[in-house]
Amino acid sequence: MKLDKDCRYTKTHEWIRVEGNEATTGITDFAQEELSDVVYVELPEIGDSFEKGEAYATVESVKTASEVYMPVGGEIIAINEELDSKPQLVNEDPFGAGWFVKFTIADPAELDDLLDADAYAKFIAEEAKGGH
Repeated sequence: MKLDKDCRYTKTHEWIRVEGNEATTGITDFAQEELSDVVYVELPEIGDSFEKGEAYATVESVKTASEVYMPVGGEIIAINEELDSKPQLVNEDPFGAGWFVKFTIADPAELDDLLDADAYAKFIAEEAKGGH
């Protein structure tokens, strides 16, 4: 499982990379491995606003469909349109070309609730053991 040390993580397996008052988000390497082959990603519209923890996208794989949640609240300013024709980018490069949306952060204090890479790795290990 790959982690990006520059990202923060949620317990629902999203990552967020913050640059000033804007952020980029997508699903983690762990999440894409669990989903297996991603075949479709439904993204929101530019200008849509979401609360922290609200579902903003849906990922469909050969195994299942899964909601994707906002790590913090904000307004969508860009979507990764390349995922329309190349949903496999989520599997190939979840922290790079497989990003989902960019958004402005509504409340930077919400970032304090997110996990750093080490805490997320520990969370994954605990979850794998059946703990929580």
